[in-house]
Amino acid sequence: MKRLGRVLLVLAVLAIGGVAVMAGMSGYYGGSDGSGCVRCHEIRPMANDWAWSAHRNVACSECHGSSFTANVRMHLKNFIRMRLHRNGELPEQIQLKQPDMAAIVERCGACHAQQHADWQSGPHGVTYSRIFLDKDHNANQKLMDDCLRCHGMHYDGGIRDLVNPLDREGPWQLIDAVMYDEPATPCLTCHSVHTEGDPLPSRAKRSEVVGAEQDTITPSLAFFDRRGGEPVPVPQLPLPAMRDGDRSVEISPDQRQALCYQCHAPRAGFQVFSGDDRTPTGVHEGISCLACHARHGMTTRASCAECHPRLSNCGLDVEKMDTTFRSLESAHNIHSVSCQDCHPRGVPRKAEARSARAASAPRD
Repeated sequence: MKRLGRVLLVLAVLAIGGVAVMAGMSGYYGGSDGSGCVRCHEIRPMANDWAWSAHRNVACSECHGSSFTANVRMHLKNFIRMRLHRNGELPEQIQLKQPDMAAIVERCGACHAQQHADWQSGPHGVTYSRIFLDKDHNANQKLMDDCLRCHGMHYDGGIRDLVNPLDREGPWQLIDAVMYDEPATPCLTCHSVHTEGDPLPSRAKRSEVVGAEQDTITPSLAFFDRRGGEPVPVPQLPLPAMRDGDRSVEISPDQRQALCYQCHAPRAGFQVFSGDDRTPTGVHEGISCLACHARHGMTTRASCAECHPRLSNCGLDVEKMDTTFRSLESAHNIHSVSCQDCHPRGVPRKAEARSARAASAPRD
């Protein structure tokens, strides 16, 4: 028993010593002010970008986590990275893995609380399980690697590593159960936080920034290209030349919606409403996606009043018209609705519409 006790004591001392060494090395390379990060030449380019970014007043540890933690797994991971660094075995391009991404997304909410809450409650805040275990979708469309281009672009693997089976019969399950509640379209899908920009106000004043002023301080927009492993700035993303049959469709010049087209894309031929396209035609042709869809939450409620009066030219309440804005069961899609859909003989003038409604109103 005494011998066993000595062995256990030695093992405990070695374990504590190992953790201390890993923590010390991890702390040396991971100082909270970012000075440790640039000691590794592989990180230096990213640190240089950060120094000119909108987040340059935010310490590396606030987004990436601090090395001064009791998390043994984190110290072990950093120790492995340092060993690879010493041996020259690190990849030429360092990329965040899905677990790192999920942790960073949670930390985004510390400063961007409202945007983070809107994103979580909106369609882009859905999890891997909601996307890849959707019975109706999987029964109609076979899962493939291209799905990860927009849902799971930071996943370190292919669709065969994520879901089983890859047929239309199911039942489907995630091979890696850890991914079940992970966000499939995280903040860094559309935001490049190391891009050059102006810093946010201090946390004490941040709550005062509201309305239109918010546009001037949001991080630079970019789409994370899974194939290249890096974000592509919005100015470099093309706006498609959409067509409705043989007719060219007018597209809003708002470059921000180039982000939308990366995932809500048409099929070859660029026909409107093909594939996942939602390019507006009809009365809404030529307006930006963001004219109606709120960023992050994507809600469209109360957006009509942003552009036109509550009453239309025919005197009807635009939010109560028979369109998918009022009810998803409507035959008139808000993205393509035209006046002729409800007025095949021509749109009546407001005065004529009022007279017609007055004549048809019940009398006491």
